[in-house]
Amino acid sequence: TIQSDEQKEAANERESMYLVSEYAARYFSEVLLTSAAGQAIGLSYFRERGFTDETIKKFELGYCLDEWDGFTKSAIENKYDIKYLEATGLTIVKPTNEQATAKTFDRFKGRVMFPIHSMSGRVLGFGGRILTQDKKAAKYLNSPESDIYNKSKVLYGIYMAKQAIAKQDNCYLVEGYTDVISLHQAGIHNVVASSGTSLTVEQIRLIRRFTQHVTVLYDGDSAGIKAALRGMDLILEEGLQVNLVVFPEGQDPD
Repeated sequence: TIQSDEQKEAANERESMYLVSEYAARYFSEVLLTSAAGQAIGLSYFRERGFTDETIKKFELGYCLDEWDGFTKSAIENKYDIKYLEATGLTIVKPTNEQATAKTFDRFKGRVMFPIHSMSGRVLGFGGRILTQDKKAAKYLNSPESDIYNKSKVLYGIYMAKQAIAKQDNCYLVEGYTDVISLHQAGIHNVVASSGTSLTVEQIRLIRRFTQHVTVLYDGDSAGIKAALRGMDLILEEGLQVNLVVFPEGQDPD
């Protein structure tokens, strides 16, 4: 098939967004592992959660400095285009009235970072968790929807889990990033999360490519149980077999 110029252009734009996302994952990981603030704030948080250094590297966990534009400056110095930093939502660009230059901010300032990978392992977007007790800020923040990141069509951990799901002929479905990571660290690899969105038909169809069996492990609170029941209906509608494991109140897979 011959691509039209528009298609080529769109493919190039998407490729540029992937490249900037992959740079961001490397940058956040490096900040976490090598900078003083990254180690003191980000790394100590992950270690408190019980994650080993091997796990932290495997999931490319990172930290975005609590500075207005530390990441954005670094990306621009490394010749990444502000256009793609903005398109992926990594950088927020606010036009200013008087001056010609717009102000730029790091979307994930002061958050620990969870890169979200595609089925083939490319970085599509990020989840960021705040560590301060700031009541105004959302605890978790996800990348906005973009040409490469569509959260209803992505499952967190699918890249790491797909072979294990096929091999075990079962997929554990959890709610959060840390649930996926903890199960992996405990040697259970056939696990994914619908992270940042309630379960969608597209996500169930991703699982169906590897298995007909889903085991839902949602949190033991009423919100978790409600979400689990809603998810189970959808899974059954898509023709899969489903089991539900209910945790005691206040417990979760992590």
